[in-house]
Amino acid sequence: MPRVSIIVPLYNKAPYVHKALESIIAQTFTDWECIIVDDGSTDHSQQVVEEWLTSSIATQVAHQSINSSFRLIHQPNSGVSSARNSGIALAQGEFLAFLDADDWWAPTFLEEMMQLTAEYPEVGIYASNYIYYKPGKTHVSINNIETGYFNYPRAYYESGAMPITSISVLMPRWVFCGKNRVVDGFPVGIKLGEDFLTWCKIAMTTRVAFLNKPLAYYNNAVPTTARATRNLHQPEAHMLWHLPEKITRGLNEDWLKLFSQLRVTGLLPYWLSDEYHYQAKQELAKVQWNMLDDWKDKKKYQRLYQQPICVLKAEQWFMRLGSAVKQCVIRRFI
Repeated sequence: MPRVSIIVPLYNKAPYVHKALESIIAQTFTDWECIIVDDGSTDHSQQVVEEWLTSSIATQVAHQSINSSFRLIHQPNSGVSSARNSGIALAQGEFLAFLDADDWWAPTFLEEMMQLTAEYPEVGIYASNYIYYKPGKTHVSINNIETGYFNYPRAYYESGAMPITSISVLMPRWVFCGKNRVVDGFPVGIKLGEDFLTWCKIAMTTRVAFLNKPLAYYNNAVPTTARATRNLHQPEAHMLWHLPEKITRGLNEDWLKLFSQLRVTGLLPYWLSDEYHYQAKQELAKVQWNMLDDWKDKKKYQRLYQQPICVLKAEQWFMRLGSAVKQCVIRRFI
């Protein structure tokens, strides 16, 4: 059996998937299988993968038995959680890794993550630092976490940046499988934050280890229409309406501070929406403002939510207009 099962959910990522696959082939750690789950793509993603698997790039490494480690499966479009869960069900590896089809890894990602598992045992999530990639705006996600065991909610709250994302994790298979599993998979039906909800459930019952080295690349240059984070989803499909109610392991304050911060920052577009304003108001009532006294943006958001909706909408409109004008000027002189 392979040590690592790599699961690649694929949906309409034809222009990008070849780079993701090439980064898998380039791994210095080679004891793996790769399960690509085509989630009902309507572009030519499937064709791109099939051609790549039979191309010279793949056959060059056939003597290392890497080419035979790829499997491409298909399912009707059911969402990224369903695609990952399908891959988990087929996985045989001791560890699971997830790589979205428009992102990629550094060549030593698996090797260094496997080293982390040896140094920090009995952990439910191993995560590396990662890079937001966009031409001219590339930056490391987070800088203030040292390598080793860490407090996930506190690190998230204090940095204001996601310490863990799906492409930067290595996870023991037992977290998802067997009688001692922690979760039953990624939550199906959630379109924004399905991975965050999964990390929450795992981090509330197991330890988390972090490697402060950027080994994964989050492709922020993908068109906004292809990213779930840029869309206004129905509340039932948004993580903010599904935050855990029960918190264990004595981390109540850290979790509650993080959840309050995420509600404050994430609910603003819904607060401004005529369709979802009431649902946002109900969710915002759960915010414990008194726990956010050490957050530098607390007063800013309190001011925003206290403004009349018409004033706030006008303010946000002018901000978007200014940003659009700025981008036009930049493009004009580049």
